[in-house]
Amino acid sequence: MPKQFSDPEAIAEDIIRDVGTNLVVGLPLGLGKANHVVNALYARAAADRSIKLTLFSALTLEKPRPSGLLERRFIGPVIDRLFGGYPDLTYANALHAGELPPNIQVIEFFFLAGKWLHVPFAQQHYISANYTHAASYLLTRGLNVVTQLVAKRVVDGVTRYSLSCNTDTTLDLLRARAEGRTSFKVFAQVNSELPFMPGAGDLPADEFSAVLDSPETDFPLFAPPAEPVSDTKYAIGLHAAGLVRDGGSLQIGIGQIGDALARALILRHRNNAQFHHIMKRLMPGSEPLAVPETGSFEKGLYGISEMLTEAFLYLIDAGILKREVDGVVLHGAFFLGPKSFYRALREMTAEQIARIQMMPVSFTNELYGDEETKRRARVDARFVNNAMMATLMGAVISDGLENGQVVSGVGGQYNFVAQAFALQGARSILTIEATRHGRLKTHSNIRWSYGHETIPRHLRDVIVTEYGVADIRGKSDADVIAAMLQIADSRIQPELVLQAKDAGKLPKNFEIPLAHRENFPERIAQALRPARDAGLLPSFPFGSDFTEVEQRLIPALQLLREAQRTPLLLPGLLWQGMTQPPDASKRECLARLGLDRPTTFAERAYRALVNAALARSRAG
Repeated sequence: MPKQFSDPEAIAEDIIRDVGTNLVVGLPLGLGKANHVVNALYARAAADRSIKLTLFSALTLEKPRPSGLLERRFIGPVIDRLFGGYPDLTYANALHAGELPPNIQVIEFFFLAGKWLHVPFAQQHYISANYTHAASYLLTRGLNVVTQLVAKRVVDGVTRYSLSCNTDTTLDLLRARAEGRTSFKVFAQVNSELPFMPGAGDLPADEFSAVLDSPETDFPLFAPPAEPVSDTKYAIGLHAAGLVRDGGSLQIGIGQIGDALARALILRHRNNAQFHHIMKRLMPGSEPLAVPETGSFEKGLYGISEMLTEAFLYLIDAGILKREVDGVVLHGAFFLGPKSFYRALREMTAEQIARIQMMPVSFTNELYGDEETKRRARVDARFVNNAMMATLMGAVISDGLENGQVVSGVGGQYNFVAQAFALQGARSILTIEATRHGRLKTHSNIRWSYGHETIPRHLRDVIVTEYGVADIRGKSDADVIAAMLQIADSRIQPELVLQAKDAGKLPKNFEIPLAHRENFPERIAQALRPARDAGLLPSFPFGSDFTEVEQRLIPALQLLREAQRTPLLLPGLLWQGMTQPPDASKRECLARLGLDRPTTFAERAYRALVNAALARSRAG
């Protein structure tokens, strides 16, 4: 039986006494970190330089760090409400401050998107790795400790612990230990909010060397609120929904596009006529509806995804995720989401939760090991993942910049692209917003070329933007370029055509079809407006942790952020806000930001800007 501790410092001392002063510690990705144990180990190593501590992890979760008056006033209360009791990870604070002691190393293979840009130590110690390779890299570095957040259950006096949110690499490491390929010890921290997930991650107590279990070290789970889904992301989700085949398999990545896709699939299933109507409005020009899959889900889908998100639960409730594989409709390797998501998992009946099984990442992301069974299960698979940019010839950029700075990581994206080519009838669907806003102009996310790539062009398959679908698998370079141009923003299309022609990759007489020369954000907004107004495509498709007032403020603050990138727009907003008195609804929003009674010039200016932004965002 494991030793029981109620004090983090005591379990840290036990780890050092048991394992030694050269600690190579594996921390689960994302939610599954045993924060108090990790912080206690960090404190011991920081105080005693004879201790060498290496932390190997991914997706370090941090509370938002607001900047600027409006952002601080808006997000500050949200942080207190949603993250107030979440213990910060000491090593993350030290990394940001550039104060990591020389005897401590932090190595990650996946970053929270954009969080570690221009942080030299984090960038220098990043390991580029497929998710499925992370466990092997840990073993080669001499892993001797795993710390993990767990759920606890006592039945008939017998205690069991669930790896819950992070079976991903831990189960693969435990298998290696059971096979005698490594020797390490597992130390757990119990969390009362963590759902007890049955299946492979439901472990007997003797798998653990020691457990930290105390009300004083219990804490609220990290629960990022769902973000609003924009017109751009809804358009991408709708296009992707038209590629998912009934009776097939589905993987979805994290974020608003995953939420948009799930909402679009539910609309396709429950309100098929409206789905057809929306797609006809969304398709360019007067072309006939060229959507491969538009019917409801009679056979249903099977979910196979490294990340289990709240959207999957809604797909189960809608009767879409219902094709069973050995009694299971959804296999996942880790999860992260809002408070409502964790609560839904905790409150499921035994029969409901048994249909969701957490597995090692080697199961979800690879075909190796019981390959024939996996192939029979993963029929007509659709692997849907986000990317940052793509080239006209189909290479995709998802994790980093051409100057070497890492934005996030490869994670499982390459794994799923490889599966799409290995499985009969499977497709890799990579989603990209056609443009992004810079400080002075709009930039295209479809480029002629780029100095870094995550998915090489020889693995090009399906790329989706808000303007449509480019099916580019097995196509010639000229055909790929032509297809990519059709889903690019029309403000940038002429420049891209010229670059392709200059390189000899397009005929000199090539022209983009007329129907695809109207790829403008205004067309997308106009196409979706009736569905938006009818409540078919809500900003928060699966609920929100933001209050009603905060939900009204979000589009106004987004509008202001865009206006700041185009300073010439600010005087007009300022004048409008000063000359049009706010109504009761706007005054409520202004009060939420502490701008109902401005006392300084800055507050008066912000009051006017927010007042105008509220009016314009409501009108839009």
